[in-house]
Amino acid sequence: MIVRDFHEAKKTDRRVAAGNWESVRLLLKDDNMGFSFHITTIKAGSESQFHYKHHFESVYCVSGDGSITDLATGETHEIRPGVMYALDKHDKHILRGGKEDMILACVFNPPVTGNEVHREDGSYAPESEAV
Repeated sequence: MIVRDFHEAKKTDRRVAAGNWESVRLLLKDDNMGFSFHITTIKAGSESQFHYKHHFESVYCVSGDGSITDLATGETHEIRPGVMYALDKHDKHILRGGKEDMILACVFNPPVTGNEVHREDGSYAPESEAV
């Protein structure tokens, strides 16, 4: 059994931050669960473009507000507590924070190692290149 405290994990290298977001990675590849699990905060008023070409991601909004725009279709969806979205086609997207920080529970498959950084195109490296 794996038990981790978010507040304790936030004080370790499991917390990864960039300009518009921070993520506490509670489960990683070396936990051997077949997926990784993160609690991610998107800053209010921010805008970030992502394209997980090598990963699938499912996201559930715990609190806050924002929106996601599918860059293939131009369609924008509002995000609020209780809303889930899944990037089932490796969807290139823009994630926007709303009036308050958005707290998201995120699952990645394949799991991330914890060392990933977003590349210039908004993606993480494929699993074969992960450290």
